[in-house]
Amino acid sequence: MKPGLIGLWLLAAVSALPAAAQDYPSRPVRIVADSAPGSAIDVILRIVADRLTQMWGQQVVAANHPGAGGSIAARVAASAPPDGYTLFIPALSTFVAQPAANLPLMVPRDFVPIGYFGGSPMFITAASWLGPRTLPELIAYAKAKPGELTYGTNGPGRLTHLTGELLASRAGITLLMIPYSGGTAAVLNDIMGKRIPMVIEAYSGLAGAIAAKTIVPLAVASPKRLDAFPDIPAAAETLPGFESGGWQVLVAPRGTPDAIVAKVNADLIKAMTHPETRQRLKRFNRDERLLTPAQTTAFIQGEQDKWAPILKQIAAAKK
Repeated sequence: MKPGLIGLWLLAAVSALPAAAQDYPSRPVRIVADSAPGSAIDVILRIVADRLTQMWGQQVVAANHPGAGGSIAARVAASAPPDGYTLFIPALSTFVAQPAANLPLMVPRDFVPIGYFGGSPMFITAASWLGPRTLPELIAYAKAKPGELTYGTNGPGRLTHLTGELLASRAGITLLMIPYSGGTAAVLNDIMGKRIPMVIEAYSGLAGAIAAKTIVPLAVASPKRLDAFPDIPAAAETLPGFESGGWQVLVAPRGTPDAIVAKVNADLIKAMTHPETRQRLKRFNRDERLLTPAQTTAFIQGEQDKWAPILKQIAAAKK
């Protein structure tokens, strides 16, 4: 949707809502997240939640329920009353996971899609004390020390894990995944303690550690270098076609009234396009798509189709 049409579209959407939805919310709203505090998703969620709190005059609370590849948070959100006061922001990996633990999620089978929350590519980083300063150097290091190089993730089956597996498969190296229930913050703690040498995550979860030079960004998993980070090579420069980016969507329990879904969608777009919020999100290189609920459904299904062959490739490499 073109920026010049946003205001007209939002005005039409909100004015068409039933009175009950226009009064929503009349009490605090909880947004369940399947990631730990301090993770890339959590950082973005809290920025948007701050704006929604100001818009609604009601507290929007981030409720973190990490673990079990996202299935814990999914159960918490799915069991909530479908009244719009519990929403859910699942990570990409809960939609593209290998079938297990009631995942992958499907829409509209499991949840009602509301809107797009943004996305960003994964950054491949190494501890500053490890040695490698480029992705080719890391690959050479791993080949020289087979089976010794570990990397921290926010859980099995998460995008941080899938990206590591994809890297190992494409580079012909062995990487050992170490899951952390405490998320990226816990991984970075162990990097500082020299207990783990690598972390893969979106920039919003690594910004502080990169600025402090605790970790070295070796490559970004985007098709080409990012304008905001021209000195960080794209992983595709070393491994042609390599790409891995995370995204999040906002969903609601099945049965949530269409009028409330429409209002939250309109307000989410207003929140994310507010100049101050947009500036805060821009620091983390988030992309912006202004999607309706129907477009959000189509986007998710398209991403599931895109990741299917990659998941098969990773599974085949493990046999």
